[in-house]
Amino acid sequence: MEYRTLGKTDIKVSQLGFGTLTMGFSQKNLSYQEGAALIEYAVRRGVSFLDTAEYYDTYPYIRPALDRLKADGVAVPVISSKSLAGDYDGMRKAVEESLSALDLPYIDIFLLHEVMGMDDFAARSGAWEALKDCKKEGLIKAMGVSTHHIDVAEGMACEEACDMLFPLINVNSLGIRHYSEAGTKEDMETAIKACADQGIGIFTMKAFGGGNLTKDYVKCLDYASAIPGSSAVMIGLASEEQIDKAIAYFDGALARDYEPDTSDKLMIVEKSDCIGCGRCIKRCNNKAIHWGADGLAEIDQTKCLKCGYCGPVCPMRAIILL
Repeated sequence: MEYRTLGKTDIKVSQLGFGTLTMGFSQKNLSYQEGAALIEYAVRRGVSFLDTAEYYDTYPYIRPALDRLKADGVAVPVISSKSLAGDYDGMRKAVEESLSALDLPYIDIFLLHEVMGMDDFAARSGAWEALKDCKKEGLIKAMGVSTHHIDVAEGMACEEACDMLFPLINVNSLGIRHYSEAGTKEDMETAIKACADQGIGIFTMKAFGGGNLTKDYVKCLDYASAIPGSSAVMIGLASEEQIDKAIAYFDGALARDYEPDTSDKLMIVEKSDCIGCGRCIKRCNNKAIHWGADGLAEIDQTKCLKCGYCGPVCPMRAIILL
């Protein structure tokens, strides 16, 4: 597997990154033991880059895996985390809690999570300042943003403090936003290149459009792995088979006609539990959830990215990934 340096930093990662959201409570809900075993398995096979977040609640998977790896003298993988915090104190707390939860002296990368436009970035200036201070103090090595929005990626090219950009991009442009409208992969590519030209490290998300494009597995990864300026592709992984197939692709050993079975992946609203509060509708940035004729939430499967972000805001846990 190829290993690449992220932008102007000294952080070197495997081209394949392990996204831990998939194993968490909002999606597969694996036991901590199962999740930790998968992380350890992937790292021992050469994956050296993990993505997590305060919101994902996946630190309990990562910690025991790191403990076992360190005990065996295996290098600790690069870890990128992020927080939805909007103010200084909230972000500072998020960084400090990640260090405690993972028993690490520093986090390699810490991001503003899911920045939804440059107005949102401005509104979270306190959190951005907290990251700057944490970097100065050595609590994090690099800082940046994760986003689905082209205008945010464009803006980061002019943001001197930004070390990392974690944008959504895929071959069918699913989930890409430009202000309040749908965006294109071509425009996101241009923004990514502008950031890379400034020495910003790039790693990308949602190569499979949150699962909607997984049938075209090889086509999706061919596109994502070849985006100019990008160093790594973060993929949500929740089984040894998924890890093996992803590694095989990046090793050049996967059959070109490989097509995974995705027949069992579906996010639904359990109507018997839904109380029609609308929180999931407000939370879905891709506008995949709407009011049904019965006054309850419904999911448009043609728009759903299966990101799982809607699940935690539901007070009744009526949103289920089958």
